[in-house]
Amino acid sequence: MRLSKTFVKTLRSAPKDETARGAQYLSRAGYVHKELAGVYDYLPLGLKVLENIKRIVRDELNRIGCQEVLLSTLQNPEPWKKTDRWDIKKMDIWFRTNLAAGGELGLAPTHEEPIVELMKSYVSSYKDLPIAAYQIQTKFRNELRAKSGIMRGREFIMKDLYSFAATDEDHEKFYHKVEKAYKNIYDRLGIGADTYQTFASGGVFSKYSHEFQTLTDVGEDTIYFNADKSVVLNEEVVNDEVLQEMGVKREDLQTAKAAEVGNIFTLKTKYSAPLGLEFTDKDGTKKPVLMGCYGLGVSRVMGVIAEKTCDDKGLVWPEAVAPYKYYLVSIGDKGLQFANDLYHGMEDEALFDDRDARPGEKFADSELIGLPYRVVVSDRNLENDAIEVVKRSTGETRTYRVAEFSLRNIDF
Repeated sequence: MRLSKTFVKTLRSAPKDETARGAQYLSRAGYVHKELAGVYDYLPLGLKVLENIKRIVRDELNRIGCQEVLLSTLQNPEPWKKTDRWDIKKMDIWFRTNLAAGGELGLAPTHEEPIVELMKSYVSSYKDLPIAAYQIQTKFRNELRAKSGIMRGREFIMKDLYSFAATDEDHEKFYHKVEKAYKNIYDRLGIGADTYQTFASGGVFSKYSHEFQTLTDVGEDTIYFNADKSVVLNEEVVNDEVLQEMGVKREDLQTAKAAEVGNIFTLKTKYSAPLGLEFTDKDGTKKPVLMGCYGLGVSRVMGVIAEKTCDDKGLVWPEAVAPYKYYLVSIGDKGLQFANDLYHGMEDEALFDDRDARPGEKFADSELIGLPYRVVVSDRNLENDAIEVVKRSTGETRTYRVAEFSLRNIDF
């Protein structure tokens, strides 16, 4: 993409109510545009980051046999009434819409009920199980406190996965596959070293669920952990019974702020039983299907990565999610001509700053936008048979001889 052709401009200031540093940079660097509290538009650079995150998520889930679907956002109230989740007094995150002909529809905050209704058409026998289906879709939740930019929104992009099994053994086997897949995802996203599988409340579903929590000062959760982080607990489950069960003492635990970037639950028959999702077992008896659900906030993860990796100059994207690998800067007439030649055939990998702007402005924008490498082609460098490359994450600079250089041979 040529910066001279894009409508997106970098900004000197972020929205006044944006307090998290990563969220400020996402606005200033032209990744997102804030419509209102908790509601954001994704601009060309931001959309490419989202798609890169989705690609990694899909890759890992498809590898363990999951199938992708796309369910409707508008929701029929009837299944939700059967599970007692339509009542706004009990589930106050609903957004509702009135129909012209009368009645209401909901905007989906999650999809347990709809996926169960769908599966009733395709599951009837133990031979149809186990199966797992996921989607990546916009969700709507009436958050009381939308904050920290895209880390907590009222409209957000989520991957939700649902598993269906005939036996506890099959459910547990798949549950552990998802645990590993999530760890692979966070590693590939560049936040794996600071993301921990955390014991949390299982609510009405099970004694415990598991959250994936990433350490960050702007996180909304507090986690407790022992020295080697073999035991990590959400603050909400820390009590004497749990500590005894985990074999740890409260005084030996440290605390830190963290942001939840994923969660996995054993649902058992919480939704399948009231909605009538059954299968005929080998002995001819009918049984409710056993379920699990597995969430991962795609847009939230983008916000967490931005917050975790940024510095005092701007964003610092890991290569796996960066919208482009190279920020190509031309300075001077000969620099522009040579940079044009480099850019040809590399349009998908380079953001080309071909603007008629001062070098200092281009360098400042390159640091704000945060691509992995800045490549500087200037008249002066060309006269010295050199092209300068700066690695954004470390500031390390290398020079290459002109005749030997291409964007593909950068090696740090």
